[in-house]
Amino acid sequence: MQRTIAIGEYYHIYNRGNDKKLIFLDERDRARFLFLVLHFQSNLKFTNIGRQVSYFVKRRRFNISGEIEEIVKKRTVELVSFTFMPNHFHFIVHQLKDNGIADYLSRIQNAQTKYFNTKYRRTGHLFQGPYKSVHIKSNNQLLHLSAYIHKNQRELTGWKNKEHFYPWSSYQDYLQNRWGKLLKPDIVLKQFNIPEDYKNFIKNSSAKEYLPDGLLIDC
Repeated sequence: MQRTIAIGEYYHIYNRGNDKKLIFLDERDRARFLFLVLHFQSNLKFTNIGRQVSYFVKRRRFNISGEIEEIVKKRTVELVSFTFMPNHFHFIVHQLKDNGIADYLSRIQNAQTKYFNTKYRRTGHLFQGPYKSVHIKSNNQLLHLSAYIHKNQRELTGWKNKEHFYPWSSYQDYLQNRWGKLLKPDIVLKQFNIPEDYKNFIKNSSAKEYLPDGLLIDC
């Protein structure tokens, strides 16, 4: 569901592949999407993203330094959490400026679609429509949504009880942040004394039971 998105509010943003098809076919597809999600929080333009992807595949990080402060200074949204699944994704995003989330998702999805279609010699939509957004109205909702997002990958073969090692999720960043200022988990983590307490919360949370209808996506 999609309604008016307000400055200063937090939203669950999600989407899936067109006709529930896969949106990632290999590691480079995921790495490129990760670059976009982290670095498109402002309107700063990037060239040679492919080079950044190659760097990540070898070293598990991006070779970006000077641009980070510029992104933070001019960001229109703040990324709070994320996970990428084979055919869908989930974010928690804080809108800072008018149309921030709409512009952010448009840039990400358009760039990924163009890349994907070129790489795999296909045409048409990669994602099922623009995106879906649900306003997060309470702290309880926020906490259990973060748990739901960070437990998503347990549905994948080999990742049950290893969710915090999954590289395409911010779960491991809540324990030790890989992305510094590009990820803003503070609104969640400040409610726990140490990261290990958050890990225990994730383990024990029955997230789906606490979230209202419309806040979950089954892909």
